Amino acid sequence: MNCEVCQLKELEVEHFEIREVLRCILHTIVFHRALGLVRPKDVDLELFEITYVQCGDVELEKKIDEKIDQFISWVEKHPNKKSQICLSFYEVKSKQPSWFTNKTERLYWEQWYVNLNVTQHPKHLSSKLHHTKVVVDPGESATEERSSRRAMVEASLREVLFQIIKFVNEKKDHVPPISEGVIYFPYEITMPSSSDSAFGMDMIKRMLHSGHPTMLS
Repeated sequence: MNCEVCQLKELEVEHFEIREVLRCILHTIVFHRALGLVRPKDVDLELFEITYVQCGDVELEKKIDEKIDQFISWVEKHPNKKSQICLSFYEVKSKQPSWFTNKTERLYWEQWYVNLNVTQHPKHLSSKLHHTKVVVDPGESATEERSSRRAMVEASLREVLFQIIKFVNEKKDHVPPISEGVIYFPYEITMPSSSDSAFGMDMIKRMLHSGHPTMLS
């Protein structure tokens, strides 16, 4: 099976922007790969002048938020490191049964790599949104710097969203046949391991162990 891979443009974000940025990107990908009846829900970002669409599925939102929480925890333990989160779509197939086992395998047909560079800025520049009433304005130059940086992040996030839409529209031949009654393709969200090893090496080890693009469940 052909596994299409999309490496999204790297985004330079501050810690307090991670949650909104990842929600926006991950929900946009899942929405564009939804199959059945969904209840589209427009969501306005609080930090940027961007609106994206969710599928309107509470369980889906919960699962994505749980993964984002795990990712944020990893970032906090590994400051000043570029990081990556991977959203994979797959099919589940039964393997040839043997005397001892009757396993299934995951056949990956699409993987999205979200690349973030979480920067560490001075607190007086990054905490204003959470403590508006108690933060002292550091001065006009700092305010301009903050506004300029915010505009750059917003422009980069828009580029990523357009990259997603372009990929979805151009890459269709690898998408598996649709099963009746299925709303979402099976998916998983993976991220750096708890160890200090690079995520890229972790993924390579998984591929070598399982045989890309399949993996035993």
